[in-house]
Amino acid sequence: MSPDLFVRPATAGDEHAITDIQLAAWTAAGIVGPDVLALLDPQAMRTSWHAAITAPPGPAYHVLVACDGSRVVAFASVMPHGQVLTDPEPCDPTADLAPTSPAGGLILAFEVAPDEQRSGHGSRLLAAVVDVLRTDGATEVSTWVLHGDDARTRFFAGAGLGPDGAQRLLTERTAPDDRPTLTESRWSATI
Repeated sequence: MSPDLFVRPATAGDEHAITDIQLAAWTAAGIVGPDVLALLDPQAMRTSWHAAITAPPGPAYHVLVACDGSRVVAFASVMPHGQVLTDPEPCDPTADLAPTSPAGGLILAFEVAPDEQRSGHGSRLLAAVVDVLRTDGATEVSTWVLHGDDARTRFFAGAGLGPDGAQRLLTERTAPDDRPTLTESRWSATI
């Protein structure tokens, strides 16, 4: 590995690159269409990322960035499994079903800049996430994968994660329209 390719904890100022990467990755993957993008407030997203970086809610909350030289090219956000919910509300993307392990870590966000994908940054970042979680005492890692996100499915499957049976509904079709129902499956692995 080149000394210019590395992963580090995010620092104040990284929220700009993180927000740009998140919006670009969502757009490239087709997760967020132009109509939804127009509703998002990038400055509010930057403010939220700044708070996550500089004032996390606890010691086991981390934001990591993968760098190529001085450029941030990917990021991940992780937390311990939070409040155990056995029946999350539909459309609650923050709901965390009961962890399959009492000492687990949850990847909340994991994105690589579209023009930097397939360059090893995601693998390097995931390895760093697992290292941080192990240091925090976790024995399992999990994340949520949107049904139909084939690239994310292939990436996490290749890294040894797999569906553990938990699912959550992000949007629910309540009227006959063109909006799809969005569902995620939780993927996990022992670390």
